Amino acid sequence: MDVRVRFAPSPTGYLHVGGLRTALYNYLFARKHKGAFLLRIEDTDRTRFVEGAMENILKALDWAGIEVDESPTVGGEYGPYKQSERFDLYAEHAQTLIDNGTAYYAFDTSEELDAMRERQQAAGIAPKYDRTIMRNQFTLGEEETQRLLSEGAPKVIRLKVPVAQDVRFTDLVRGDIIVNSREVDDQILLKSDGFPTYHLANIVDDHLMNISHVIRGEEWLPSTPKHVLLYQAFGWEPPVFAHLPLLLNAERKKLSKRHASVAVGDYIEKGYFPEAFVNFVSLLGWNPSGDRELYSMQELIDGFNLERVNKSGAVFETQKLDWMNGEYLRSKDPKDVASGIADKAAEMGYDVDIDYLADVVVLLRERVTFPADILTLGDYMFTPTTQWDPEYIKKAWKEDTRSNLMPLIERFRALEEFTADNLQAEVKAYSKESGVKMGMLMNPIRLAVTGKSVGASMMDTMALLGKERTMQYVDAFLAYIDAQ
Repeated sequence: MDVRVRFAPSPTGYLHVGGLRTALYNYLFARKHKGAFLLRIEDTDRTRFVEGAMENILKALDWAGIEVDESPTVGGEYGPYKQSERFDLYAEHAQTLIDNGTAYYAFDTSEELDAMRERQQAAGIAPKYDRTIMRNQFTLGEEETQRLLSEGAPKVIRLKVPVAQDVRFTDLVRGDIIVNSREVDDQILLKSDGFPTYHLANIVDDHLMNISHVIRGEEWLPSTPKHVLLYQAFGWEPPVFAHLPLLLNAERKKLSKRHASVAVGDYIEKGYFPEAFVNFVSLLGWNPSGDRELYSMQELIDGFNLERVNKSGAVFETQKLDWMNGEYLRSKDPKDVASGIADKAAEMGYDVDIDYLADVVVLLRERVTFPADILTLGDYMFTPTTQWDPEYIKKAWKEDTRSNLMPLIERFRALEEFTADNLQAEVKAYSKESGVKMGMLMNPIRLAVTGKSVGASMMDTMALLGKERTMQYVDAFLAYIDAQ
């Protein structure tokens, strides 16, 4: 079988992280089997269309490194398949079902449908279209049906679901599934305005695009029996189905924007590396080996297996994502990271070259999650410290601190080679000679230079700042203390 898969989002807003996982699993499966990955925008529901949503989806997929294999041309422009440009196809195929007797016309008004549902609910029956009593071509007869059609009466086309038939299909994630047709509604296929419903357009497009595997979220599992019946109605072979587990929050409830950021764009803006985000999302319900958690895209492709996708929901934990992002940050070339934050540094008023910025990246990357955090945590590496943490002053600066510290500072001033090793040697020697513990020396030095209680090695920090700037920082702090 030639593998052909598709990601088919609706342009109704941002791309959800669950949507990105669906796209990613389709992409991994296609690449694993040397197949094709298609993008189809399912924009038939114009009432929910959001301007710019398609561009948002394309941007997110491009950021994640998910490459689309086919770009049809419509009117000379290239882009994804769009259902809104294929309406004639759906009307033709709906007529095919009318002609072969597997679909029918229905003329019910919205008021009549509401009344039907109310009667069913009052009787304790699950609401479902009852073609034996409603206004359709079976109850009206062919003559009345043709009269209404000739007059242009409002109508829909519905699927004629067989009575009491087992609908069977195999899901690569969930195994064999059997649903009796009594549980399946006579689904509307073509609406009164001529627009297709999701179900008709989806099946027609999957068939015409030769889709071999439909890999989608489990929220579409209840619709699958309708789709199988539609394939049977057309006389087509259905694709292989695979329904992915839900994404859950920490309370194991369905992930929604009430609990966390769910838009891929939010994570792009926060500064996550695409490799880290893709790695994280790929492991939400599946793992290539189970013995580690960091994988390249190629390793994910090589190890992908739909049969190993879990049935149960996957918990979306940003703590793990943050850890992964930090790991990717530390694995990258410092100059590449520096280039990525150079514009941000300029916006913050920092006048630094790439080489120095790369050195600061090496100094601070162990303590941050995002590259841009280096510019805020390490602000003292770019501009003189003018504010010092008052709580840290209380902790690090005692009555005898100045007298203990000044001899060491003078030894720093006297150094000809202001290197981390030489600074370390001076501190050790002075601590041993004076009997002052290392912490009682280095904590106030950290306070004076950085104004913060945490940071990188002070020896490395001072060496990178250089003697002149380090001493300026220390002198400014001592002047501040004297003025209190």
